[in-house]
Amino acid sequence: MTLPLIIRPEAEKDLTESYNWYERQRPGLGDDFLLRVEAALDFIRFDPEISPAIYKVARRKLIRRFPYGIFYIICQNTISVLAVMHTKRHPKRWQNRI
Repeated sequence: MTLPLIIRPEAEKDLTESYNWYERQRPGLGDDFLLRVEAALDFIRFDPEISPAIYKVARRKLIRRFPYGIFYIICQNTISVLAVMHTKRHPKRWQNRI
C-alpha cells in the first residue's frame, strides 16, 4: 500500500527554480531533472521508510544523476515533501520547514 504524497508549496517553488536553472543550462535538461525527481518520488511512495531520518523526523532521498535531495516527513499516514534542494546548500534552508 502506498501513502498519499503532498508536495508543500515551498518544495514546488524549489522544483520550479531548479527546473528553470537546468533549462537555462541546456534545453531539455530541466525535463530530465523532473523525470528523475518523479522517479525518486515514486520510490518514496513505494517505501517511504527506506531512507533514514537525517534530522529529527526528516528523511532524504537522493535524486539520480543530479546533486539534489528530496527532504520529506511521514506524518499521520501521509508523506509530506518539505524541500527539493541541491545537496551543497546549507541544511538550515530545509530544516526550518519541519
